[in-house]
Amino acid sequence: MSKQLEVNKLSVSFGKVNVINDISFSLAAGRIGCILGPSGCGKTTALRTIAGFQQPTKGYVLLGNKQISSPQKSLPPEKRNIGMVFQDFALFPNLTVADNIRFGLRNWTTDAQQKRIDELLELIGLKHLATAYSHQLSGGQQQRVALARAMAPKPDILLLDEPFSSMDIDLREQLAREVRNILKQENITAILVTHDQHEAFVMADEICVMHDGIIQQHDTGYNLYHKPANKFVADFIGQGVIITGEAIDTGKIKTELGIIEGSTPEGCQPGCKVDVLIRPDDVIHDDESNEQAIIIDKAFKGAEFLYTLRTRTGVEVLCLAPSHHNHQINESIGIRLDIDHLVVFKQ
Repeated sequence: MSKQLEVNKLSVSFGKVNVINDISFSLAAGRIGCILGPSGCGKTTALRTIAGFQQPTKGYVLLGNKQISSPQKSLPPEKRNIGMVFQDFALFPNLTVADNIRFGLRNWTTDAQQKRIDELLELIGLKHLATAYSHQLSGGQQQRVALARAMAPKPDILLLDEPFSSMDIDLREQLAREVRNILKQENITAILVTHDQHEAFVMADEICVMHDGIIQQHDTGYNLYHKPANKFVADFIGQGVIITGEAIDTGKIKTELGIIEGSTPEGCQPGCKVDVLIRPDDVIHDDESNEQAIIIDKAFKGAEFLYTLRTRTGVEVLCLAPSHHNHQINESIGIRLDIDHLVVFKQ
């Protein structure tokens, strides 16, 4: 697949403060990427640099085969053929839904404008609201109009800056799924910036996890969860706890939860100290098990309970159990480990 976007050894500094440090990634045409990370990690600065609102200190950005950003020269944002969807949607309150979409088509003929507006209204399911104003729309409807307006002129890439941050959790994931389907139908290349991993998993084909201005891992959501590249990614993605252990043989690790089998880090000989990631789905509630743990906290998740458990050795782990297993805090339950994807880091 041809590269639509290429970010090469990009750095951005504000004075003496390095906000982005030598990041590189690419995105093929029609793919949806995501820059995911906590507040202050540099993800929004990366997006602003791609958009042309910030000039890099080092490195460059290519869109198609055209260089659009470098320390020597940056193409103005309005000449990059980039669409943007902002956190606050930025709809024009005095324009109808149709005219908000029309705004990006001012250089098109009237017939071409109307054809494109009709296509997009059909695509986002708001044809019946073409003459409505933004204050008459729900938050989700406003989001879809903002998306349609950004997509209208058929940009080379679409940038979405925390577009669901004002929504409640359930609506965020629903909209992320809807937006993904719309982008895929239009075959639009896009980058989402978010701090919410659930949005990233639902919407993106591939995800760059950022921390301290550095891309820690560029991978699929599945691999980020099951094969994290380092302890930051392991801790940031999903839920889990890290326990200490010791390699005692090839593929065997001694821990306070017992002997765990699986591949050990490269170069880790018997006696090597390691950290082992234990996910909630690795800990199975089993009434027949001799290994007991005390419930110190619980959270109802609908189909499941998320239990926080303390083992007899004092180790705390998380356990997902079907919600008909409704145990009380301070109650002791049987557990066993069932780890399909062992994640181990050398200390």
